[in-house]
Amino acid sequence: MEVLEAIRGRRSVRVFTDQPVSDEEVKTLIDAALNAPSAGNIQPWEFIVIKKAEVKRRLVVAALNQTFIEQAPVVIVICANTKASGSGYGGRGVTLYCIQDTATATQNILLAAFSMGLGTCWIGAFKEEEVRAVLGIPEGFRPVAIIPVGHGMGNPPKHPRRPLNEVVHYEAF
Repeated sequence: MEVLEAIRGRRSVRVFTDQPVSDEEVKTLIDAALNAPSAGNIQPWEFIVIKKAEVKRRLVVAALNQTFIEQAPVVIVICANTKASGSGYGGRGVTLYCIQDTATATQNILLAAFSMGLGTCWIGAFKEEEVRAVLGIPEGFRPVAIIPVGHGMGNPPKHPRRPLNEVVHYEAF
């Protein structure tokens, strides 16, 4: 699959079949994330892979009752290592670079999953402290994204995108 095909074809999947996702598929997704760019090559990311129903149920509550999280066979939570980014870049590393870096890793997972025939959804709407408690995330690490992964049921429609002439500015805003 061509990269642009994956970028244009990927959708947020919120309905999953009960078909399992293999450990090899999960490893492939994490490997894609590991190949994302990061500021200063610090790679300030950690990945928590969840398969247990009880843990997924608790994440549903922390994620404002987005019940499709529980339906996915696998959930990946991406955490930013704020200490690592901060040691390299100070406050900007803590507040921005580690977030940017985990965002690139997240996008790589979404695109790799689509190319493998898997469905995903990038979830950022959650109570951070509750996710931290559910997963035992220590200080210095911050949950940034929750990604349910599975075989999607149906094909979600493409949402319209803003045209180039509305978003591109040359030389100045």
